[in-house]
Amino acid sequence: MKIYYAFAFIALLCSNLLSASEKPLIAQSSKIEKVTVFLQGATIERSASVQLRTGVNELVFDNLSPDIIENSIQLRGLKDASILSIAFNLDYLDKKNVSAEYESLETRLDELLFERNAIQSTIEGYERELKLLSENQRINSDNTDLSLEKIKQISTYYRQRSTEIQNTIYKQKRALQDLERDINDHRQQMNNLEDSRKEMRGEITVKLQAESASYLNMELSYNIENAGWFPFYDIRANNTADPIELNYKASVYQQSGIDWDDVNLVLSTGDPNTNNLKPDLQTKYLNFVNRNYKRSSAVSRSNFKHNPTVRSVSGIVTDDSGAPLPGVNIAQTGSTNGTTSDFDGRYRIAINNSGGNELRYSYVGFETQSIPVYASMMNVQLEANQEALEEVVVVGYGDQPRNAAVEALESNTTKFRLKGSNALSAAPYNENVQIKEESLTNTRFEIKKRYTIASNSDITTIEIDAFNLPANYQHYAAPELNENVFLTATVTDWERYDLLQGEANIYFEGSYAGKTAISPLATTDSLEISLGIDPNIIVKREKKDNFKSKSLLGGTRVVTNAYEISVRNSKSSTINLLLEDRIPVSQNKEIKISDQETADADYDEQTGILKWKLELAPKASATKNFSYEVRYPKDRYINL
Repeated sequence: MKIYYAFAFIALLCSNLLSASEKPLIAQSSKIEKVTVFLQGATIERSASVQLRTGVNELVFDNLSPDIIENSIQLRGLKDASILSIAFNLDYLDKKNVSAEYESLETRLDELLFERNAIQSTIEGYERELKLLSENQRINSDNTDLSLEKIKQISTYYRQRSTEIQNTIYKQKRALQDLERDINDHRQQMNNLEDSRKEMRGEITVKLQAESASYLNMELSYNIENAGWFPFYDIRANNTADPIELNYKASVYQQSGIDWDDVNLVLSTGDPNTNNLKPDLQTKYLNFVNRNYKRSSAVSRSNFKHNPTVRSVSGIVTDDSGAPLPGVNIAQTGSTNGTTSDFDGRYRIAINNSGGNELRYSYVGFETQSIPVYASMMNVQLEANQEALEEVVVVGYGDQPRNAAVEALESNTTKFRLKGSNALSAAPYNENVQIKEESLTNTRFEIKKRYTIASNSDITTIEIDAFNLPANYQHYAAPELNENVFLTATVTDWERYDLLQGEANIYFEGSYAGKTAISPLATTDSLEISLGIDPNIIVKREKKDNFKSKSLLGGTRVVTNAYEISVRNSKSSTINLLLEDRIPVSQNKEIKISDQETADADYDEQTGILKWKLELAPKASATKNFSYEVRYPKDRYINL
């Protein structure tokens, strides 16, 4: 019997030892050391220290982001150990206790719902009374035994009571609307608090085979999606004698569920989500198809990345000639949120956080475009769909295509114009980037300072670089469209600084002058920026002669227009002014333009654009004249 108990004790002891050897080892020292942030997505690099035993070891890296891309997990620093398996799981933590704020909101919501039911019942009661009064009035009107005085009294009562009821119903409905807003606000606040009570964490379980006991300093890396960065710029010009200062900045965001505490930060222009598989072009065979057959379109190159911080978007929609398109449907994907462009092609739309990441632009006769919400200012050019245009009747709005530069300067927001010109040297300097690495496909900026970036909706601004750019300053005016005079600056050789698509704030002489956008697909080396309106330059355009002759040759109307443009420089310094106007160009053989008098203007007969390059001394003035004649059938109307 004693021998039996001894064997039982030994078996139990071995079982306990075996069980203990199967317990997982938890890497307690897992810490984020470095984060490489892409335009969309990020790579997290963690360090962990662990003591391995001989044989199979199970490591658990816990308290990680729940949004880890599982096939991106990598381990380094294993020495002689080999990986048996890697698994990623979600760990649903217990909810926190209900906060006092949540309970207060819940109590107040119950009170608001009770008030809403009471108001709805009151409205329903008054509506029934109003219906009853109407029925009684009809019955009394059929009663021929009533005297005239009695009828007047009854009518007065019905009128007064009906008015009182309608006024009361109106007030109650207004109160109900206010109450509904309060209810929605309380529910939204409760939803936000409810989300904050839910805690979900990721954990990575790794099984390793160790030939011998060892101590490892391991490196764990993985990719996440809910992070990124987008560039923006500050462009400053102190005066027309100094170069432009361009500050290149990054806005970094992350909503991974885990804060990045005191980490080394690298910003990369790469995109790990891009499909890098090259296309395989096959033979295209022609055959008869249904008229509704849809051609497959090429995948377009796009440097636009979704910016989750944008709350509203405004811009202008134009056709491929630059003319504004009114009535374009702009809709946020994944939602019912939408708007339409106005007569000048302008639009504004609030971005719904619960909606999709793209705006969809659609218009009859034009190709539909879906563009990621990348900035608060998005100007879009739609391309005509020739097949669709053959099947619809396009209504003309009598609006001539506008010069693209004038359209840009006329708007409240400015934009870049690109021209070809000789490159000038510029001196860059950098105080915030440790290393700038350029590969074949992307650029990496290693930031000197360590950063702490919380997992929330906030933005962390990081200055990447700064440049001093020599600029040529010029004033610009197109008084037919806008009598304001704009100051522009032309900078060259700007593409050498690896600028990406992004918004830029414009500052001139210490004042904010508006926003602009830098295009990543520009291929020229000259860039023109509008620095805002200069009130010290006055331009006035007057119609000097306007008459319509009677029909000539039995069926032709002749219109002669003559204009005078006067310019005055009220500044204390000499300015260079580019003055532009236009003579209309006919698109119909029945409309003829003749007798163009352009004086000393540079006149382009193909476009009808007139240009004067003026140098005005302080307090100096200048006057320019031009005229033209238009002939067209007298029974027709033209958009002159």
